[in-house]
Amino acid sequence: MLFHDQSREDVLKALSTDRQKGLDTGEVARRQEQYGANRLREKKRKSTLGRFLDQFKDVMILILIAAAIVSFVIICVEQNWGELFEPALILFIVILNAAMGVYQEGKAEKALDALKNMSAPHARVIRNGVETVIDAAFLVPGDIIRLEAGDFVPADARLLQSAGLKSEESALTGESVPAEKDAEAEVDTKAPLGDRHNMVFSGCSITYGTALAVVTATGMDTEMGKIANLLDNEEDSQTPLQQKLAQLGKYLGIVALAACAVIFVVGVINEIPPLEIFMTAVSLAVSAIPEGLPAIVTIVLSIGVQRMVKRNALIRRLPAVETLGSASIICSDKTGTLTQNRMTLVKAYADGAKAPESIGTENSEEIRKLLNWATLCCDGSVVIENGEEKHIGDPTETAIVLAAHKNGFSKEMLNEQFPRLSELPFDSDRKLMSTVNRIDGKNVVIVKGAFDMMAPRCVKGDLKRAEALVEQMSENALRVLAVAYKEIDQIPEIPTSEALENGLIFLGLVGMIDPPRPEAKEAVAVCRRAGIKPIMITGDHVVTASAIARELGILTEGDRAITGAELDAMTDSELDAQVEGIAVYARVSPENKIRIVMAWQRKGQVVSMTGDGVNDAPALKAADIGCAMGITGTDVAKGASDMTLTDDNFATIVEAVREGRGIYANIKKVVGFLLGTNIGEVITVFLSMILWAKTPLLSMQLLWINLVTDSLPAIALGMEAVEADVMDRKPKPKNEGIFAGGLGIRVVLQGMMFAALTLIAFWIGWGGNDANLAQGQTMAFMVLALSQVVQSFNMRSEHSLFKIGVFSNHTLNWAALVSTVLVALVLFTPVGIAFGLVMLPWQMYLVALGLILVPLLVMEISKLMGFIRHR
Repeated sequence: MLFHDQSREDVLKALSTDRQKGLDTGEVARRQEQYGANRLREKKRKSTLGRFLDQFKDVMILILIAAAIVSFVIICVEQNWGELFEPALILFIVILNAAMGVYQEGKAEKALDALKNMSAPHARVIRNGVETVIDAAFLVPGDIIRLEAGDFVPADARLLQSAGLKSEESALTGESVPAEKDAEAEVDTKAPLGDRHNMVFSGCSITYGTALAVVTATGMDTEMGKIANLLDNEEDSQTPLQQKLAQLGKYLGIVALAACAVIFVVGVINEIPPLEIFMTAVSLAVSAIPEGLPAIVTIVLSIGVQRMVKRNALIRRLPAVETLGSASIICSDKTGTLTQNRMTLVKAYADGAKAPESIGTENSEEIRKLLNWATLCCDGSVVIENGEEKHIGDPTETAIVLAAHKNGFSKEMLNEQFPRLSELPFDSDRKLMSTVNRIDGKNVVIVKGAFDMMAPRCVKGDLKRAEALVEQMSENALRVLAVAYKEIDQIPEIPTSEALENGLIFLGLVGMIDPPRPEAKEAVAVCRRAGIKPIMITGDHVVTASAIARELGILTEGDRAITGAELDAMTDSELDAQVEGIAVYARVSPENKIRIVMAWQRKGQVVSMTGDGVNDAPALKAADIGCAMGITGTDVAKGASDMTLTDDNFATIVEAVREGRGIYANIKKVVGFLLGTNIGEVITVFLSMILWAKTPLLSMQLLWINLVTDSLPAIALGMEAVEADVMDRKPKPKNEGIFAGGLGIRVVLQGMMFAALTLIAFWIGWGGNDANLAQGQTMAFMVLALSQVVQSFNMRSEHSLFKIGVFSNHTLNWAALVSTVLVALVLFTPVGIAFGLVMLPWQMYLVALGLILVPLLVMEISKLMGFIRHR
């Protein structure tokens, strides 16, 4: 039901409430039962068990579990209890991975919960004829509430009485200037939210005046709630990394099963016992599937999350880090995101001057007089606490007050020196405000307001010149106010516009703007250098938005700025054809934002959306990654986002993109390292079985290699510092595979290198004599394990290892040391017996050392020849 087009009496009657007494206790209880709590609905969260089970949906994990179970069944049937070590170790690794995933997801969710806070925690309500303060969650339709400057609006409400009321509605409409409100305003039924002047809305705040209002909607029935409902239509989608790893798991699973089938046939032909041949097949499956990859990627992402938290970016979902690094489009709200959401006075013109002056700390005497007198005609104030500005009241007025303060004149000092004797409050019809102050022994009327309303009331001053300057400043998106004055002998008992606001002397103009964040311009420049296109999407006027966008470098030559109405007139196909040339969208609705995001997504782009208001939330959800503001952001926006910027700084996004790119590059290094070594293991076992019907490595030896010399160095590799030139590269295409840029070919070639080295080592130790089989397996184990440790250093960069510093990654140094010690533990102690390893002649250890260092030589030559480089 709509209330803005009804009279106050009809609204009270429809809601069955009393203006003086409000609702009684019994009626409140009944309505709370009917309407529920005054808070937005949250999605039901998954239980810990549900999250734990989700970890087992990965194809790689399922194949390993199946192999372990079948191994266990065969062991039970044959009662060969000595073989239980292998399947138990496999299951242990899988469960450890799952527990790690649950822990990381839970940690991220707790961090978000700590950030959340209610937008309207308390409300002043009249019930049973008594005014009291209650938790806003207990409000119901029909409650009578009081509002004053500084209050959050706790629910949608129809004004019953108002005095100079203004509401800051940027979270809902995108307007940076507070909206004027009037209880007596008559509003058309079809009026948009921004024009419903007799209503106030949940999640907004009162900046000026006082009001009495009746609650018309609570919770999900509010305008904020209706926008939140749009989110239900947007489904969560997998990030590119999730898709690539899922695809990789399927391919590796197919390869592993095919290889196992071949091995099994070879075993049957050679009359190898079923358990032995099955365990050999399992060892091949273990080799083919990097079972630690999901956990290692999670760890790499969580390390990135911790880095980003230090840079004021809180990640809600771990894979969102990689998506942000892939972003090619950043759609950003203007108000509070690219701008400071604070009006700032930037230009002032004193009548008779040659040109307007920029506001600083040492303006001319004429401008100082203009600022001081304008400040005397303001109710807003600025308090400086511990070096920080606190703005109280209308942002337009606080902008004037701050400009005077910068020139050494505080409002308190001016009010004490030139006391206010009378006043005529601002009125939206007059668009003027007047005060009478005692200045130098005279009664001086100071009037400020819109130039078009002021000019006809002035009898002195260069008004033509002023009019031209107003047009010029407006084209630069400045909001312009005029200031005039006159002296009077007597102060009227009842001040009126006729008495005070006529026969004025024009004093000058002040121009203000909601300024861009100082860091935003550099952030936009870095985005462009990184091949990312920034887009401004706002509910503000197109002139203001275009001016800010030009200043920031978002709107450049060849780009267009359009309005939501123009966008509504376009079909999806027309939007698709024009979207690449549009940099600014003004006066848009939530549905418009989703259309813009989806149009870019249809172009194959990875779209990021930043914003703080409720009106940003649907697009935050629809985008590949949504970035909400942590300080000014609403609960709806935070809940819809993938990332929260805890300092509300657009520049933080640049750091987040940089980290995201660095993390994705590190993940590619990890994947390349793990698959290169694992492919080497597959080729080794496969060729050995085909050529000699012998396995050079037992399954538990392979699992130890994967666990010790794969996992630890791989995690350390994921902690490699972000390369300096990462933001000088274009973003990778959305459909680009993880093996693009030659990584796939390098992985296969490196796998062949490891296989050749391992088979040579196996043959040297075995020599075709079955009595020396364990000796050959020990040689193969040592060479394969330790050459992988060497390879982890090679994979750090596409530049020479000696150029970046062999030991500059301290985490990798420790990981390599631990891996080497753990390999030595099973090579040179009795523990090796459980792994089927034996002691070797000292000459073989020297041969093995030579083979272990071959990857370093091969990779350095490849880098020197340009075979390995970023494409």
